[in-house]
Amino acid sequence: MVNIRELDPAASPLDYFGSELRRRREAAGMRLKDLAAVIFCTASLVGQIETARKVPTRAFAERVDAALMTDGFFSRLVGLVLRSQLPSWFQPFAEMEAKATYISTYQAQMIYGLLQTEAYARAVLATGVPDKLDELVAARMERQRILAREQPPLTWVVLDEAVLHRPIGSREVMCEQLAHLLNFLDRKWACIQVLPFEVGEHASLIGSFTSLRFDDHPDLVYTEDLISGRMTANPDTVREAAVRYAHLQASALSVEDSAALITRVMEERYGHAPRPDERAVAQVLVQRQHRR
Repeated sequence: MVNIRELDPAASPLDYFGSELRRRREAAGMRLKDLAAVIFCTASLVGQIETARKVPTRAFAERVDAALMTDGFFSRLVGLVLRSQLPSWFQPFAEMEAKATYISTYQAQMIYGLLQTEAYARAVLATGVPDKLDELVAARMERQRILAREQPPLTWVVLDEAVLHRPIGSREVMCEQLAHLLNFLDRKWACIQVLPFEVGEHASLIGSFTSLRFDDHPDLVYTEDLISGRMTANPDTVREAAVRYAHLQASALSVEDSAALITRVMEERYGHAPRPDERAVAQVLVQRQHRR
């Protein structure tokens, strides 16, 4: 007789997803292999997800909804499941980030998480030698869904020039990542500036930080140390962060010149000539500046 692992649905979002998947599959009169055949995966994968041994992807959840006619139930639930895979100390920030109407961040070491490609994110997250790298990458990609909303948060990013030159992953990974940044430059809700080396000392030599603004919540400032993150709504800290960020913006290259620098680094450091659509974005922005 098959030993079926019983789950406590209240134990975690992952356990709840697994128990509901099993319950609804059985209610539909389907065996593991029946559902697997319909959603184009293995019965083993379905079984692992039902027993909370593996984290479902969004694509898996969407196929299950279609197969079991569950009206988007699993597609809605998978976001909570994936968020639960984030480090416990990071989850509160991710929840507030998802509610923010305005995000401003200065990044001294790497591309901001919301703008990372999957390959770049995987290389970054692998440096921590995590036990569940695939799950962490999936969680980071899920976090980026806030940028696909009909009204995404206004997102202003200042990147230290070192971020462009630091090879994360491989030359190919960096080329893809920098090209991805160029794709944001013609979106009204996204602004990317580069703080060039020539600036020298600047207002945030102490490191990276992120500020969040909301319609109905006090502003927050988020910083990280070696093993954890910290959020605060302290008015003095929020005010100090705003002043420092204003100085960073003033010292950084314009959006147009930043696009030109990103394009140049792609070509000169990583040996990649941008595709016509990438180059067009940068050229249009530069031409726009010259007309001013």
